[in-house]
Amino acid sequence: MKGCSAALLVSSAFLASVLYYHSDLLAGEKRNSLLKPNFIIILADDIGWGDVHQNWPSTVETPNLDKMAEDGMRFLDFHAAASTCSPSRASLLTGRLGLRNGVTRNFAVGSIGGLPLNETTLAEELKKKGYYTAIIGKWHLGHHDQYHPGNRGFDYYYGIPYSNDMGCTDNPGYDIPEIPPCPKDSVTQCFKCKNVSANVALPLFENFDIKQQPVNLKMLTHLYAERISGIIQDARKSGKPFFLYVALAHMHVPLTPHGFESENSTDVFKTSLREMDSLIGQIRRISDTIHKENTLIWFTGDNGPWAEKCEFSGSVGPFVGSWQTQRGGSSAKRTTWEGGHRVPAIAYWPSRIPANVTTTALLSMLDIFPTLLSFAHISLPKDRHCDGLDISQVLFGHSQSGHQVLFHPNSGAAGKFGDLQTVRLEKYKAFYITGGAQACRGDIGPEKLHNPPLIFDLSQDPAESVPLDQSSAEYWRVADRIAAKTKAMLQSIANDNTSQADYTTKASAAPCCNEHHVVCRCWG
Repeated sequence: MKGCSAALLVSSAFLASVLYYHSDLLAGEKRNSLLKPNFIIILADDIGWGDVHQNWPSTVETPNLDKMAEDGMRFLDFHAAASTCSPSRASLLTGRLGLRNGVTRNFAVGSIGGLPLNETTLAEELKKKGYYTAIIGKWHLGHHDQYHPGNRGFDYYYGIPYSNDMGCTDNPGYDIPEIPPCPKDSVTQCFKCKNVSANVALPLFENFDIKQQPVNLKMLTHLYAERISGIIQDARKSGKPFFLYVALAHMHVPLTPHGFESENSTDVFKTSLREMDSLIGQIRRISDTIHKENTLIWFTGDNGPWAEKCEFSGSVGPFVGSWQTQRGGSSAKRTTWEGGHRVPAIAYWPSRIPANVTTTALLSMLDIFPTLLSFAHISLPKDRHCDGLDISQVLFGHSQSGHQVLFHPNSGAAGKFGDLQTVRLEKYKAFYITGGAQACRGDIGPEKLHNPPLIFDLSQDPAESVPLDQSSAEYWRVADRIAAKTKAMLQSIANDNTSQADYTTKASAAPCCNEHHVVCRCWG
């Protein structure tokens, strides 16, 4: 009996320990499910689809991005929401196309406006739910007054207010044409007395303060890395989830890789690409060390490469836009050809996103806004339409379903900025207007309207070289569907709560830390 009692006692103790273990495990799983994920969005500037080795094997400068793709998911059919800077970034942060959010073209150094104030940003939505929000890098959605990122939902800002070629510096780097350095001599001419602001030195902001003007571009990557590391480490101490938006200067000209010493200008782009890749590797390593299981890292680009910059621009891979290039001009940045908006994209989230997976789903930068809100258990704003999709099931490997239709806004090469005259429907792509941006050799493709539209089958013709025969049944079957989708989209926009950006400029709106110097030179 005693033996039996002892056995029962041991069994009871074992059962209790098992039950305790499983209840603790379940509690841990519940804690993990309730733990809000961290988000790191890395946006490269002017990067081509072919600038990542996993996409285009002749590119060998991206081992860290390649490793992230091997450990995560690579998107083969991912698109920027526009083919130029400000509209693309506005869409990332709102999930809405430019005809809805009001940002259809780039803001200037002297812009008094920015992303309209009645638009809700991703940072604002996340901050309301307890996230620490930070942006490191290029903003380009308005820097004056209420348009500053510190007033658009970001707790911390460290970076440049617009593109790195929109102001002089002391080390201009590599660009075509060459950019002269800022004047260093003391000048009595008052900055605010000038009528233009094109020659203002490029500033570096920390929150609302200008820390350098002109910024030292060669040290920018190092400075960004320091701030990024600090934000990720501080998040662990605070216990708050974080949203970190890293908007890189790479690969926009001027290219200024730190320590680059060569007389061969063809090496500049490759060195800059390696520098960008190295920074992304640093970001991943520090994140993995501290928040590995609970952090989504999502890399992509704002638009395709800037072809007129010749050897200082990247690769579109197979998406060469042959129909356009045969008639003049570039088919990359500022155009609605694939090279202008199809961009590399990789998502990495250990234990959540399956490793070494590619997806052919038709996806967009517009999807970042609704997907991150879904992961954070935040509802979409109810007073406006979102053009993006929640693609969480694609990321988790449960679906290959993306957009049936994507609209590619006019971005400067042809037509009115923001108008939707290029339409993707499944594997087909229709152009109601074509035009080539300035090419390396200087030519520009003429603007041409198409009614009925040119239609390409991208599954058979990724180079967009030969459109479908307009006498074929296939052509008219697709054309009718695209016309119906376009009509429905324009009606949706007409019925929506839309915004209008103010593109007015004035010299006094340009960032300036020393109004008594001709280019606002100061040190900080």
